[in-house]
Amino acid sequence: MRVDTKDGRCRTCGSQLNITDADDATMFVECLECGDAYQVEPDAFGDGCMTYYLGAMTERMEGGEDE
Repeated sequence: MRVDTKDGRCRTCGSQLNITDADDATMFVECLECGDAYQVEPDAFGDGCMTYYLGAMTERMEGGEDE
């Protein structure tokens, strides 16, 4: 799941992030430009955990995505 750049950007280079996984306490993100990968808290993008975290957990429970 890609993070809209208005909500969050890579802390290293400022490019777009992709959420690669999530668990009950964190989300794992990877930069599409520089490849930096790190963990963030579920509400790291200020959406109240309703867009990105919920979406990432749903994808995880459904078996992933085709990207």
